[in-house]
Amino acid sequence: MKHLVVACFCILVFSCKKQLKNTTLSGEIFGTTYSIIYNSKTNYYKPFDSIFNAINNSLSTYQTSSLISKINRNEDTIIDSHFETVFNTSKQLFFNTKGAFDPTIGAVVNAWDFGPGGKIENLDSLKIDSLMVFVGFNKVFLTDKTITKPKGAFIDFNAIAKGYGVDVIGDFLEHKKITNYLIEIGGEIRVKGINIEKQKPWKVGIEMPLFDGTQSVLKTITLQDEAMATSGTYRKFKVDKNGNRYAHIIDTKTGYPSKTNLLSISVIAENCMIADAYATAFKAMGIEEVKIFLKEHPELKVFLIFENNKKEFETVALNDFPKN
Repeated sequence: MKHLVVACFCILVFSCKKQLKNTTLSGEIFGTTYSIIYNSKTNYYKPFDSIFNAINNSLSTYQTSSLISKINRNEDTIIDSHFETVFNTSKQLFFNTKGAFDPTIGAVVNAWDFGPGGKIENLDSLKIDSLMVFVGFNKVFLTDKTITKPKGAFIDFNAIAKGYGVDVIGDFLEHKKITNYLIEIGGEIRVKGINIEKQKPWKVGIEMPLFDGTQSVLKTITLQDEAMATSGTYRKFKVDKNGNRYAHIIDTKTGYPSKTNLLSISVIAENCMIADAYATAFKAMGIEEVKIFLKEHPELKVFLIFENNKKEFETVALNDFPKN
């Protein structure tokens, strides 16, 4: 009888272990890659694909038929819930950052050849000034599902859309009663629960900012029921004739690519949409302004990587950003 009990116990343990499996789905979306790991046997590839398509149809400036493209062409358009959510959050962050986060910088981003189109040859200060007239998210309004904006304004939600996509997938999984998952789209991450296979909290990496295109992890941290987004300048930049690097993130006050010693900004927040937007805004703000801002926003945890005067990497963790 004793042997029978032991045998049954072994079968039970083996059976439980077999169930502790994650499903991993990956692919390409939003001009980058995604990876979704969750504790369920159900394959949600088709629902995920439908979600991604819906977000693209609403927010992608790379799709001529999207709602945002129609709005940028000044066509009468009724927006959907995706657009409304991102618009309202962007408006809030625009005022919170005093314009450092501004989706209407899109036309200037295009002019510098960092966007989906509209590069201006022989770009000079006069041309930049003519575009900056239309910059200012405070000039754009949402009323009864329609957008009112200056005709020359170009709205671009690319600095927040990936994070929003992560959140929509997370909300979908939670609606399906899945409470252990990791979602990553182009480096923007949201986690819930634990890695059920390892029975440990989710571990994620922060990259070393390398300009040669190679990848190396600087540090790994534990995330628990939160989101993290990273914005950097070490992959997408231009170099002028004097060897100066200029970031793809445009300063919303000047219209010129931001030129600071900040190389990478990682932000942890309650959701990925907010983390994504703040990571972009902080790049334009610079280290000292970020430190001041974070004193009034203890809910944001931030990790900065920058170059010192000797061209060496330095890091600073703010608001209790996790050490590991």
